[in-house]
Amino acid sequence: MYDTIIIGGGPGGYLAAERLGHQKKKVLLVESVHLGGTCLNVGCIPTKTLLNSAKHYVHAKEAGKFGVNVKDLSFDWEKIQSWKTKVVETLRSGVSQQMKRFKVDVREGRAEILSTLSGTKAGTVRVHLNTGLVEEHEYSTLLISTGSLPVLPPIPGARDNPLVVDSTGLLSIASVPKRLAVIGGGVIGVEFAGLFSALGSEVTVIEMMDEIIPFMDKEQAPLFRKALKGVNFKLGCKVEKIEGAAVHYTTKSGSAEKTESDLVLMAVGRRPVLTGWGAEAAGVGLTNKGVTVDDRMRTNIPGIWAAGDVTGRSLLAHSAYRMAEVAVADILHKLDGEDALQNTMRYDAVPWAVYGMTEAAGVGITEQAADSAGIHILKASVPMSFSGRFIAENTLQGIGSLKVIADAASRRILGIHAVGAYSSEFIWGGAALIEQEFRIEDVKQLIVPHPTVCELIRDAVWEL
Repeated sequence: MYDTIIIGGGPGGYLAAERLGHQKKKVLLVESVHLGGTCLNVGCIPTKTLLNSAKHYVHAKEAGKFGVNVKDLSFDWEKIQSWKTKVVETLRSGVSQQMKRFKVDVREGRAEILSTLSGTKAGTVRVHLNTGLVEEHEYSTLLISTGSLPVLPPIPGARDNPLVVDSTGLLSIASVPKRLAVIGGGVIGVEFAGLFSALGSEVTVIEMMDEIIPFMDKEQAPLFRKALKGVNFKLGCKVEKIEGAAVHYTTKSGSAEKTESDLVLMAVGRRPVLTGWGAEAAGVGLTNKGVTVDDRMRTNIPGIWAAGDVTGRSLLAHSAYRMAEVAVADILHKLDGEDALQNTMRYDAVPWAVYGMTEAAGVGITEQAADSAGIHILKASVPMSFSGRFIAENTLQGIGSLKVIADAASRRILGIHAVGAYSSEFIWGGAALIEQEFRIEDVKQLIVPHPTVCELIRDAVWEL
């Protein structure tokens, strides 16, 4: 019998397996395809690898502005794809080695819950191995971490259309399309738009909302959009149908228009995987958003926890990591009686990042969210051009800003939002300030390396 069975080998699943294995627990991890889940195999890692190649290409094109001459510049898509594959396989192997290091048993296949805990009786999971064999295993605790899948909306002409791909399909295309239409101006759509635009594609993004990245600060989203040079945005537009690779849509004013392309990316979001693992039979509480959990990642069924995208709470790999750690603490509390009362999941300090030729990142509430909540705030923005390093290293000198939001009464930092190079690398500092409830006066006393872009956080706080 296993102390814990984990269904799903993505960020939440494999990190939970590591943490439990480190505590000498007997763990079984079941993953249907590859260890690492969406993020490592067809999400975060391969997209950032391709983006890095595109950045090298763009930087080489702009090198003359920095006094470096590059002749006969070109890119090799086949080699870019080969490098992406090597990166993914290297990291996937690393996850596998971690499982061996912590003595975690791994099965490739589909797991389903047969029974839950009943008094002193263990629960049971059936594993349909990819080899065709079937196994059954008992557990004392169970963690669901089945992840999410791309959403395919019921747009006429989208289904079974070889010219319409989701993010997974776009990662493996044989050549860079001359024209790419992107349906959806969220994180996935915008990142791919920036990538292929940098490599020479004519990119059109069609978004139903009035602005891209709906959770971004409304002052910064237009700035980020401006930085995505070469991308044509159609905002406030509803897609009506797709014919081949032609996308028909209605504009905000009601006129009918069409975008011709060679390939269409469907990037309207992701949905939790709620079927195939026995949720209903086990009685696990579900909504249309995901598995229902409390702040310790417990489901409504004793002995069963959930972490990651399957909860629908925060579809980010780093959120899945933290959810897994919170769940593990509570699982250890059940198995060993260890105190996990203070280890709870908080969402107010979860950072986000959007990657591209430039970056955007944020943590905490936006000015608009504060206004909606009736919170009286202090706010200040500083341009990225205040940073010596930013000016020295970037040609997009006029594009970028950093914004800080604080509570006017308590003077606590409530939100930090940035558009510009390196934003994804320093936003964790903003998360720490919010998590630890730093006030304006506390941040003013910090010493930050110079010249760095992250020192703009301190500059913006002084502007308050």
